[in-house]
Amino acid sequence: MTIHLQKSDAGTFRQTICVHQHTLFSDVAGMLGGEDSAPDPHDLYDASLAACKAITLLMYTKRKQIPLVSVDLNIDRNTSAESKGIYVLNVSVNLNGELTTEQRQRLSEIAEKCPIHKLMTAATTEVNSRVC
Repeated sequence: MTIHLQKSDAGTFRQTICVHQHTLFSDVAGMLGGEDSAPDPHDLYDASLAACKAITLLMYTKRKQIPLVSVDLNIDRNTSAESKGIYVLNVSVNLNGELTTEQRQRLSEIAEKCPIHKLMTAATTEVNSRVC
């Protein structure tokens, strides 16, 4: 799988990102010289966790026939210690549906097992960059 990125024709820092047949954009805030026309790279990183948790829960509950209707999720980022290598994401998950206490507890455990959560907390990521 290859992700292709190139400078957008619009904006100072706006980027066009192509993933399969999908097109996404990224930019930075005005105070950083951008136009704030799209999520910044941190937002995209954080959003991948939100999407993964929600999709993981929906897939699990569909397979187990648990009456989860939808997932509402909020992530609050704390970057105060990012320069020290600590990036904190506080995740609030609201499970919508007629669920028992036991089902809610199990879904809380399942949310912690989504692939992006595992990547962010347990995997070592190697980035090999080559400038052409």
